Amino acid sequence: MKLEKSDVNTVVENHIDFTHLHVHTEYSLLDGASRVKKLIAHAKELGMKSIAITDHGTMYGTIAFYKEALKEGIKPIIGCEVYVAPKSRFDNFEVEGTRYYHLILLAENNKGYQNLIKLVSLANIEGMYYKPRVDKDLLRQYHEGIICLSSCIAGEIPQAIIRDNMERAEKLVQEYVDIFGKDNFFLEIQNHQIPEEAKANKGLISLAQKYDLKLVATNDIHYIKKEDNDFHDVLLCIQTGRTLDDKDRMKFYNDDFYLKSGAEMLALFKDTPEAITNTLEIANRCNVSFEFGHLHLPNFPLPEGMTDEQYLHKLCKEKIHNRYDEVTEEIQQRLDYELSIINRMGYDSYFLIVWDFINFARSQNIAVGPGRGSAAGSIVAYILGITDIDPLKYSLLFERFLNPERVTMPDIDIDFCYIRRDEVIEYVKRRYGDDHVAQIITFGTMAAKGAVRDVGRVMNMPYNEVDKIAKLIPQELGMTLDKALKDSSELLTLYQENLEVRKLIDFAKDVEGMPRHSSTHAAGVVISKDPVTDYVPIQISEGTFVTQYDKDCVEELGLLKMDFLGLRTLTVIADALTNIKNNRGIEINLDEIPLEDEKTSQMLCRGETGAVFQLESAGMTTLVKDLQPTGFADLIPVMALYRPGPLGSGMVTDFINGRHGRKKVTYIHPDLEPILKETFGVILYQEQVMQIVQVLAGFTLGQADILRRAMGKKKHDVLMSQKENFLKGVKDNGVDDKLAETIFDLLLHFADYGFNKSHSAAYALVSWRTAYLKAHYPQEFMAAILTSLMTSNKIGEYIEQCKHMGIDILPPDINASRDTFTVDKNSIRFGLAAVKNVGENALKTIVDIREKDGLFKSLEDFCSRVSSRCINKRALENLIKCGAFDSLGYNRAQYMAVLDQAMDLGSRRQKDLASGQMDLFGDFMEEEESIDKLEMPKMQEFPKIELLNMEKEITGFYITGHPLEEYREKIQYLTTIESLEKQKDGKYISVAGIIRKAKRVTTKKGDMMCFLEIEDFLGVVEVIVFPKAFYDNINYLVPDIPVVVRGKLDKSDDNNKIIADKVIGLEDYTPEFCIIVKPEQEDNAFFSKITETLQENAGPCPVYMYFMSSKKMIKGNREFWIDGSETVVNNLKNLLGKNSIKQR
Repeated sequence: MKLEKSDVNTVVENHIDFTHLHVHTEYSLLDGASRVKKLIAHAKELGMKSIAITDHGTMYGTIAFYKEALKEGIKPIIGCEVYVAPKSRFDNFEVEGTRYYHLILLAENNKGYQNLIKLVSLANIEGMYYKPRVDKDLLRQYHEGIICLSSCIAGEIPQAIIRDNMERAEKLVQEYVDIFGKDNFFLEIQNHQIPEEAKANKGLISLAQKYDLKLVATNDIHYIKKEDNDFHDVLLCIQTGRTLDDKDRMKFYNDDFYLKSGAEMLALFKDTPEAITNTLEIANRCNVSFEFGHLHLPNFPLPEGMTDEQYLHKLCKEKIHNRYDEVTEEIQQRLDYELSIINRMGYDSYFLIVWDFINFARSQNIAVGPGRGSAAGSIVAYILGITDIDPLKYSLLFERFLNPERVTMPDIDIDFCYIRRDEVIEYVKRRYGDDHVAQIITFGTMAAKGAVRDVGRVMNMPYNEVDKIAKLIPQELGMTLDKALKDSSELLTLYQENLEVRKLIDFAKDVEGMPRHSSTHAAGVVISKDPVTDYVPIQISEGTFVTQYDKDCVEELGLLKMDFLGLRTLTVIADALTNIKNNRGIEINLDEIPLEDEKTSQMLCRGETGAVFQLESAGMTTLVKDLQPTGFADLIPVMALYRPGPLGSGMVTDFINGRHGRKKVTYIHPDLEPILKETFGVILYQEQVMQIVQVLAGFTLGQADILRRAMGKKKHDVLMSQKENFLKGVKDNGVDDKLAETIFDLLLHFADYGFNKSHSAAYALVSWRTAYLKAHYPQEFMAAILTSLMTSNKIGEYIEQCKHMGIDILPPDINASRDTFTVDKNSIRFGLAAVKNVGENALKTIVDIREKDGLFKSLEDFCSRVSSRCINKRALENLIKCGAFDSLGYNRAQYMAVLDQAMDLGSRRQKDLASGQMDLFGDFMEEEESIDKLEMPKMQEFPKIELLNMEKEITGFYITGHPLEEYREKIQYLTTIESLEKQKDGKYISVAGIIRKAKRVTTKKGDMMCFLEIEDFLGVVEVIVFPKAFYDNINYLVPDIPVVVRGKLDKSDDNNKIIADKVIGLEDYTPEFCIIVKPEQEDNAFFSKITETLQENAGPCPVYMYFMSSKKMIKGNREFWIDGSETVVNNLKNLLGKNSIKQR
């Protein structure tokens, strides 16, 4: 419909067709407040038939927008509001006070979309200066199929008009017409009641008339409804780090930047109704369609004259004997079957691509995992060396990986050494072209607590108030503010009774879940047939191309997505093998590690699972001890059992009781015994669900996989049709209706718990390998573990494990250490890389000089041979403080006293060497005579605590001891900081530790309180000492004092805290013990045994008794106090039960 001015008054109040062409969604990060789903829904409510997306400088939301619009019957128009550099996109400076202008580009067709993603990509790669910018050269190069609008008042033409430079405005109009063509360039007018807009519009209308160009009316949409203006204001404050009460903050002019109806738009432009009509013309012309599901696999470089299919067959034929000594009929049939399916589905090149980069990794000694996910179910993957699990031996199903009856891209995720993973990605870039490979974007979103904290800061609310509110939100995966208001009565009360809190939470609900920033996916990599920018827009991050579409979008567009995962454990294994070779001269082939080994099994059965992949948590350790594995195969079910579903369902108990013969194993149908025998009647694996459906209902494994997926995802429509087929198939096999229903319900129940056996097997193999290395080569393995954690706080935990294993940890040594942790006979030597301020080049120089010219004989010798340009005074101080010179005969206090002299002597000698002025006979003089000119002062070593603190300061760890070591027996039964994670909120606990930090503060009432940071052998915790406790315990609230803290555990925040009521110096601490007496232990005979045991072990430690029947606690008379030794505590535990005695 073409509108005339005379029509305006009659249509303003009624619906009128109009298309919004200037729209910012949530993907204009922290600027667009229009969530895609709500935006499209409201456009539909307003009767709109089409709408555009034009986010700032990127195309992040394109696919989500496109799909949502089509779903709601609205035509999507794909565009972008690009930034235009004043001159060249390569300029990193302002031109006439301007960094960039705005410009709206809309894809008219698929060619236009191709050009648009090129423009947006190049803007991000080449034109980044505050914002990603194109320039006129790029616009000329990629103009085809694009409709251009002159943009808002931030556009180049409106800006010239506003600055009263109509001559420049006319030149720019001519330039843009020259670039895009008269039919594809529109002058954009907006009306948000902004004075500059009125001026710009007047000039734009004049230019349209003069140059016979079309006008188009837009609204600069940043939020959906008028009332969303305040929410948008909050979003801008989050982006700019400002508060709502800051008058100088970035703020929109008014609340007109919303999705207006066609009638509202016509009312605003009643003098230029053609500008309304022209939006429909543009909408009609813009027709972009995406082809989802069509694959764009890269071309694998084949030997001449071969097809993908032929080469894959050739490789399998050549390599099958590496895996099987004898190729049986079963093996050959499975291989032929898989190859036929792979070829039929068009995935020959996929397997070649994966094989190729894994083959490269192995050829470069880059550690590769044995597999991950369902790919371990493929014999082709096993033969090619993509995986290391024989699917036939462990009954793994190919159809769980690649289902011939459900066309989806195969998904092979690969674990690599986390240090060298990037080398594999670089190889892929060289192989297929740098512009054919990109990593994948991911978006960080605002979760419930983060949203509350962000909005609280924007509202300028006191931190403590916001912190309190945030802490009321339950710490639960997937928690939302709406759910928090249901789950937390205290939060709901605050919300209902406090207007400011209500406003805070309402705003937080508005921003919750919105994308806050983009980052690079940890593993995802795209490899494309043609340059990536032929399919998706990209940007650059830390020198790497990154897609602007997330992993789901790139897969939907048919691009090959691979996960190149960096797994720290693979690096540990590789380092352990190197250590074994260097220390023992033994080369170990992982493929030859026995899969049943008594020493390894016994270690696991004892619960010594520390540092063993996937098995070291307390819960997993208990499970392993209960299960008592005898080999690798027994670890496969462990991976599947230790998950919330099985743990909470009784499956674990049934499995273990069945394994140990404590429960008779039964099967609901005799045909299920061969399938469920290995799991003692428990349906544990997804593959078992598939096999049961195959055996009982006659489904193919492909059909069975479709049913399994429907069960897992609770797809009701698919489930019902599949159920009908299942019941018919079971009935045809002679099973009665009632039992058939029971079996289906059983499968449906276990679908929630079933785990991928292929993944379990692959990760169990990594677990077994690490366990084997720990059992047989403990020093070499633990040295590799410590090296991998050199910059982690967890290293203290593993140093403690080493001590429990009888492995001494030696300090850094200038003559023995390398950069990493190394094996020194039966001990582990600290690596020099752990020493602060000693750089990589310095480490290399020290080791190179030592290996070339011999060991260092003294501090002066070191300073003479290692240039001060390589290692400065601070680095040398740190080497002394951590003990790296201890082996040269003097103490650290002495070395620190002569350091300046030693460096001066060394510097002079280096200058003499450089100038050739050394004594003519210097080479023949004894080392001591020519170098050792320092007189070492006679000095006592620093106090032990000072030495330990130096080590902690310089390396982050205590090396030669621990401040709590002398108190170890005294505090052994207290709660450890590490175990606080398992304790309940509000529990009264006693924790021992050394005070690392003590910060005293004054309250509003003028009272003193203190924040402590205390550390024990394995952890650190914050302790809050409020005023009353502060004055009662003031003498102990200073750094470096070993103390026992008693108080309540506070878990309301993400971190554990202790609210102390007592702080006692360990020197003055006497352990107290509480004996928990159960009702059945209160009879006279049993109670006599308790008192007899106490009296036989008399000592200074008070004893309390807590009677569970009356819930009362009494303090024992002095005659019942005990010596607190390990012997008496164990005697009491044996008498009363493991958890019957607590120390405090």
